Amino acid sequence: MRLFVFGIGYTAQAFIRARDWTHVAGTVRHADKAARLAERGIRAHALDDLAEASALEADIRSADAILVSAPPDADGDPTLARFHDAIAVAPDLAWIGYLSTTGVYGDRGGDWVDETMAATPQSAQSRRRLAAEEAWFAFGQEIGKPVHVFRLTGIYGPGRNALANLARGTAQRIVKPGQVFNRIHVDDIAATLVASLGRPRDGAVYNVSDDEPAPPQDVVTYAAGLMGIEPPPEIPFEAAEMSPMARSFYAENKRIANRLIKQELGVKLRYPTYREGLLALHAAGEGAQVA
Repeated sequence: MRLFVFGIGYTAQAFIRARDWTHVAGTVRHADKAARLAERGIRAHALDDLAEASALEADIRSADAILVSAPPDADGDPTLARFHDAIAVAPDLAWIGYLSTTGVYGDRGGDWVDETMAATPQSAQSRRRLAAEEAWFAFGQEIGKPVHVFRLTGIYGPGRNALANLARGTAQRIVKPGQVFNRIHVDDIAATLVASLGRPRDGAVYNVSDDEPAPPQDVVTYAAGLMGIEPPPEIPFEAAEMSPMARSFYAENKRIANRLIKQELGVKLRYPTYREGLLALHAAGEGAQVA
C-alpha cells in the first residue's frame, strides 16, 4: 500500500511505523526535516522549498491511502485548497483519514460524549476544525472516495508525557475541582488508523481516546511515583501561571467515550489508561535522568 501524509508530524510518524508500506511520501514545512525523514526511507516534500511540484503531485496521485495531519488556518483547510485537484485524480485512492480533535464537542460539564452527539465547538480553533471536517466530507462525496474523521484527545507518547515533563522540570500539578482531561497514547492512535484502513466506511467519525478520563494532577502524581520522586506541589487553577492556550483547555470539561473504535474497528487499546502508558514509557527509559 502506498501512503501519502499531509503533515508528517509526531502522530503521523507513529502511523507510518505501525505497518509495512510499499511507499511513503508526504509533506513537511522545512527542508531540514525532509532530509531527516529521507534517511528513514520517507519521501518528504518541504513546502517552504518546493523544488519539484510535479514530483509532489505524482506522489499524491499514486497514493492508495492519504492521511491529513496538517491543521486548518483562519482561511480554511490549506491542504484541500492547495491539493484538491491532485487528490481528486488519484485513481487507486481507497482511504482518506483526517485527524481532528474532540475539542469540536466544546464543554459538556464533565459528561460523557460519543460520536452521536452534535459538535458544539467553543474556541475559534475548534470551529475551524469542524469546518475542515465538513469540507473533507464534502470533498469525499465530490470525488467518490471514503473519508474518515478521527477526533483525537490529548496525545502522549515517547518524549511527550508527564515523565518527560518532570525530568525537564516543567510539570505542574494544577488543580481545578471536577476537571478531567482525556488522553491517548500515540501508538493506540496509530493502531486505530491501521484498523480503519482495513474497514473503510465513508463518513465515519471516531473518537480516539483511552478508557479513563482523569484529573491532570493525578497523572503527574503517578508519574512522579514511578520515578521515585516527590510530585510538584498542587497549585490552585486560579493561581497557576499558564499560557492563554493552556488555560483555555480548562474551559472545557468532558469525558470522551471510545466504544465505537472497539465495536466497529475491533481496536484493543495497548494502553487503556495513563497508568499502562506511563509504566511502559518509564520502562523504556523516560524520566530516567531524574530517577
